Amino acid sequence: MASQANGSPVPETTIHVAMFPWFAFGHINPFVQLANKIAAHGVRVSIFSAPGNIPRITSALKSGPGYSTALVPVHIPPVDGLPPGVESTAEMTPAMGELLKLAVDQMGPQIEALFAQLRPDIIVFDFVMQWLPPIAHKHGIKSVFFSIFNAIGIAYLVVPSRLKDGQHPTIEDLKRPPAGLEIETLPTFKEYECREFHYAYESFGGPRAFDRFLACVQGCDAFLMKTCLEMEGPYVKYIESQYKRPVLLTGPIVPDPPSGELEERWADWLSRFPEKSVILCVFGSEVFLKDDQIKELAWGLEMTGAPFILVLRFTENEESRLKEALPEGFQEKVKERGTVHTGWIPQQLLLAHPNVGYFITHAGSSSIIEGPINDSQLIFLPQRLDQFLITKLVVCNLKAGVEVKRNEEDGVFTKDDLCEAVKAAMASEKGGEWRDFLRHREKQEGFIVDLVGKMKEMVIEGSESRDSVSAAVHNPVEALET
Repeated sequence: MASQANGSPVPETTIHVAMFPWFAFGHINPFVQLANKIAAHGVRVSIFSAPGNIPRITSALKSGPGYSTALVPVHIPPVDGLPPGVESTAEMTPAMGELLKLAVDQMGPQIEALFAQLRPDIIVFDFVMQWLPPIAHKHGIKSVFFSIFNAIGIAYLVVPSRLKDGQHPTIEDLKRPPAGLEIETLPTFKEYECREFHYAYESFGGPRAFDRFLACVQGCDAFLMKTCLEMEGPYVKYIESQYKRPVLLTGPIVPDPPSGELEERWADWLSRFPEKSVILCVFGSEVFLKDDQIKELAWGLEMTGAPFILVLRFTENEESRLKEALPEGFQEKVKERGTVHTGWIPQQLLLAHPNVGYFITHAGSSSIIEGPINDSQLIFLPQRLDQFLITKLVVCNLKAGVEVKRNEEDGVFTKDDLCEAVKAAMASEKGGEWRDFLRHREKQEGFIVDLVGKMKEMVIEGSESRDSVSAAVHNPVEALET
């Protein structure tokens, strides 16, 4: 039985937690992983998402005795320039993604109707929904802002101290940490990295990402982060000092082993190579490399001499764009030990294969966990925003990966840079301590047990507060005397 802050036990009550992630699978997946974890501890969960996303979410949700999870369809309001029927950022250009945020801004009445119908105890929401906490409070629902971004990214980029006299920082300002954040273990950030950081402060016709984020934290009842003190203690403490909000931690949310079996075509191809020899190179669903960098990446993989799987994404016409982007004759040259794909791949099943030993990644917050738990060496080629910060966290603080060197001004890398990073990973034994921490089942389970206990405390305290208000209304004289 969990304990309340005052030391008394928390009753084993069932609570209902609704979840509303941003319509991007880089956000949906951590929400679903968290849903599975807390549902295993008797929490009833409802997940809001667009109908087009529900089949993929359903396939990732656990079911069985003791699990109570439901999917609730919500509809994206029309916005000029946003094609109807497009319901996740995986199907959109970056410009469309900004329009999708404007559509989400119009979803308040729809969500309020669901609150009245479902009456959850807690709503866990994402960073584009700064309008949601007041609606939740109106219905007596506790609001928990869940940031899937690592604490280092929040501490460096989206804290109140980044504002100077109400002004957002410049690119030059972003080369230095905000006031009060000590990061001596990290190198100075480069020009191209800081240009990416500045996206958080730019306006695309609606509220800036920075302003949305601040409003979410300042309006919520608790701020939930996908991290732990063992991983990012100093950054968590800095965030607490900046926001003065209750902070909850999920831990890393280590995924359970993937269900199902690898398709025969993948298994047969991988079986041709020695154990831990294959490089898997994947950059997520929303990273689109320029053609000249794809050519350098492809030749760099070829130069390693190792077998590899290269997965690339394009905003449209993926098959034809793949032929244009790859070096002429490349696939024929590497056909005995290299394969190139577009679109979705079973990443977790591939990483779990015993012959995959190296993982070239954009440093997504899930990738830094999925690689090590499958004993794959991490090689980082970050592309956007907090990915540069996550890379520094893992390489410099956790000592668990290698970063590809790049030109300091424009961030361009060469085939030699890529090959050199892979060779360094092959020669190292980095990441053992981080891997062992992630594989420690009792410790990882403890993070979730603690979180569920704190959620129950929030619900109990909210109920007691409402009861006190109700008693004061019905017995005003007695309330004053006490």
